[in-house]
Amino acid sequence: MFEIVKAGGIVMVPIIFCSILAVAITLERLWTLREQRVVPAELTDKVWQWVENRALSDKQIAALQQHSPLGRILAAGLANRHRDRAVMISAIEDAGRHVVHDLERFLGPLGTIAAISPLLGLLGTVTGMIRTFKAITLAGIGNPTAMAGGIAEALITTAAGLMVAIPALVAYRYLRGRVDVLVIQMEKESIKLVQAIDRTSGMAPIIAAQEDAA
Repeated sequence: MFEIVKAGGIVMVPIIFCSILAVAITLERLWTLREQRVVPAELTDKVWQWVENRALSDKQIAALQQHSPLGRILAAGLANRHRDRAVMISAIEDAGRHVVHDLERFLGPLGTIAAISPLLGLLGTVTGMIRTFKAITLAGIGNPTAMAGGIAEALITTAAGLMVAIPALVAYRYLRGRVDVLVIQMEKESIKLVQAIDRTSGMAPIIAAQEDAA
């Protein structure tokens, strides 16, 4: 393996670096973007119970904010539940933008790796062909051994660039799609929260009137 890398020339160094970085980003994002971590299934039901039972406190909202990305969004809405509906929705949207930015972390570099790896392979092809023509100039076309090094460099770097770019592109597309799915799920849960708060707010005058009548 080392001999193959050595035959690929200096361009193999950035290609290998890109491959290591792509693997690290992919594994980190796969762990971070787990559904149970981003959108816990039981979280919304728990928050609904807090809202309906009027058992919310600042301590619970602070704990919810640290719980998960979905918790950050829901906490932003709950912190503004007593304010105008437009203000509450604006707070949810603002928190959502920050959460999406965190979910998309490192995806830009992964996409860049997928784009530049074939170009690095092409660069290695060019340097290999330059080396080949230089060998032809010095030794003549009748000496295939002199040309072998340049041809090997051109082929190895091309193959290495594609071997890095293809999995990186697949991982990038998959993770982007994963983020989109999670964002849609968080939007649905946020809408449910707003509707639950609206129902609770609408019931407040009725409850107060019943208490006064009693």
